[in-house]
Amino acid sequence: MISTDPPFADRFLPHLDAAYNLARHLARDDALAEDIVQDAFLRALRHQRTFNGVNARAWLLTIVRRTFYTQWQQAQGEATHESFDDDLHGTARREDGPDAELDRTLARERIETALATLPAPYREVLVLREIEELSYDEIAGVIEAPLGTVMSRLSRARQRLQRALMAQDPEAPHA
Repeated sequence: MISTDPPFADRFLPHLDAAYNLARHLARDDALAEDIVQDAFLRALRHQRTFNGVNARAWLLTIVRRTFYTQWQQAQGEATHESFDDDLHGTARREDGPDAELDRTLARERIETALATLPAPYREVLVLREIEELSYDEIAGVIEAPLGTVMSRLSRARQRLQRALMAQDPEAPHA
């Protein structure tokens, strides 16, 4: 029997950026994130027969998350730090001019700094929902938790992020 499934690369490589993005926010270190993604892709390749064919992105992000926590446990909580690379992650638009670009860069840096202060369970749900735009159901599958847990964790994560942003600049207007 001939398989009609798409090759591994066609199925999972389109989600490489999402995998790296989640790994980078969890690990808070670009080099470590690259290692996590590489390990996750190797695991996905080895275990692709267990993929149910429904949502390749969510399945891959689940593996990235598990890989991070496995490495984190093995390192026994060894501290990591995140560096933000504006050339890699920036979204500056040339037509807006240097002032608008500077404002966007400063806002991104504030958010990255505040996000980095959150515990990993809160960072991961924020990244999965707000950056990767996964549905609540998809997030529940990725983090292997009930939908109610996703909703409450996301609510708490948003509150903590807001407090962290306010702590950076108490004079800033609040929504």
